[in-house]
Amino acid sequence: MKKTLKIILLALVLSFLFLVLYFFIGRAPQAENILWGVNFSQMQTERLGLDWKDTYLALIEDLGAKYIKLIINWDWVEGKRNDYFFDDVDWQVKKAKENGVKLMMVIGMKTGRWPECHMPAWVEGLSKEERENEVLEYIQEMVLKYRDSNAVISWQVENEPFFPFGECPKTDINFLKKEVELVKSLDLQKRPIIISDTGEFSLWLKAAKIGDIAGTTMYKKVWSKELNVYFSVPFPPLFYWSKAQLVKTLLGKEVQCVELQAEPWGPILLYDLPIEEQQKSMNLEKFKHNIEFAKKTGFDTFYLWGAEWWYWLKEKHNQPEIWNEARKLFQP
Repeated sequence: MKKTLKIILLALVLSFLFLVLYFFIGRAPQAENILWGVNFSQMQTERLGLDWKDTYLALIEDLGAKYIKLIINWDWVEGKRNDYFFDDVDWQVKKAKENGVKLMMVIGMKTGRWPECHMPAWVEGLSKEERENEVLEYIQEMVLKYRDSNAVISWQVENEPFFPFGECPKTDINFLKKEVELVKSLDLQKRPIIISDTGEFSLWLKAAKIGDIAGTTMYKKVWSKELNVYFSVPFPPLFYWSKAQLVKTLLGKEVQCVELQAEPWGPILLYDLPIEEQQKSMNLEKFKHNIEFAKKTGFDTFYLWGAEWWYWLKEKHNQPEIWNEARKLFQP
């Protein structure tokens, strides 16, 4: 509780400082051409009671998404030790290639969506060294399997490894470097490697030092479990642009937004959250606000977090408004 309050206090102080910069320096320049993509999780789609193949194809064929951040769960690929099930990922990569869609493949044990780390049950009981060796073997299999596909344009190794969120082992920075070095050694096309970090409580320098590109998140309204309230993130667009300029100046690295909030963040998991409660942190008005906010940050790449939920609203609840609004980004 005390740690959370300290983080919130720090956020407010930083927000004040960047607001001062806003008034004295001005606004971040808007990118001339913005690349809009979406995140896709097969697990999340199925938990929402949707057919994951129909949802994936709808994102491509109806919504018009040409860039997808593909969240892949280790436990779904290697549910049994050394027995790899690639069929579902193969299908997703195949359909992406057929439709000219470009993929950012998220690999590792922490790849996003609760509980964040998706370790197979058989990993339980292994020593830290044994677990890390298994992670490296899994990453090797993934890269060797998909390195020849021209649909894959980048790898994201782990998801926010430095942010203590989820049911995960503590990040070992030296092991993260080993993961990145392994991918680089195996990928003959030398695709960029993305290391992501929290958008609000990091300067992204640690992530940028290890990866070729620093990935960040942008969330505007979230549930605070410690305070038992919805919390509006106070940072202005200049906050993100200024940090990206710091990364560029010091390290010569690009920053991309790999998670732009476009779904609810409530007191319980989304698929168990009543629609009335969902509306408190995400609705059509908030969706539009987040898009306009993103445009003002100066970033030129955004992957929206929540496309599975838009489709769920449209198909299960006859509420296509956010889906139709999102389509404008991909089919201007």
